[in-house]
Amino acid sequence: MKKIAIIAVLALMALTAVAQANQDPYYVRRATLFDELPIGKKDIVMLGNSLTDGCEFNELMGNRHIKNRGIVGDIVQGLIDRIDPIIKGQPKKLFIMGGVNDISHGVTADSIARVTERLIVMVKQGSPRTKIYLQSLLPFNNDVREWKLLKGRDHVVVEANILLEQVARRQGVTWINLYPLFVDDQGRLRADLTNDGLHLMGKGYLIWRDAIKPYIK
Repeated sequence: MKKIAIIAVLALMALTAVAQANQDPYYVRRATLFDELPIGKKDIVMLGNSLTDGCEFNELMGNRHIKNRGIVGDIVQGLIDRIDPIIKGQPKKLFIMGGVNDISHGVTADSIARVTERLIVMVKQGSPRTKIYLQSLLPFNNDVREWKLLKGRDHVVVEANILLEQVARRQGVTWINLYPLFVDDQGRLRADLTNDGLHLMGKGYLIWRDAIKPYIK
């Protein structure tokens, strides 16, 4: 049991180090902007990485209360590091998606689930009226373009989604399994939804929109 606890601490330290090392100029600009932008009690926050960053959810949904808090390259520990301004605003709803960048850093599915659960607990404690929606990781497709750091790690997405669903149940938050909507029969991101094997084109965002629309309303 002690060995497991030590491994967990080391994994968290590794994630924190990656987050702190992420000094990409775009990341810093976006993060500091989010520190200044207000969140209100009627707002719906989309929190995540480049997949979230790449969409204009408020326009796609026709809802001015939707606030995008996605940043390219972010990991789950990065979401934790950025959560305070969101908690302070006490938003109505929070949609979370994160983990694929963790996978590219060699992080295990178990560690992704553990840090995601920590994020959810922080939100529940700091903003108990916020409804939390945990979204699954999406598949990727190395046949469209090779992402060397993701090569051979498709199974980690599947494993992480199993554990994240358990986290959602354990924490009493809504689980939204987007994975089946985006995966082909080979376990890859559908080639018609991406031009680089990882990020979504417009058609993909329409699928995402339709999947979460019932929860937005």
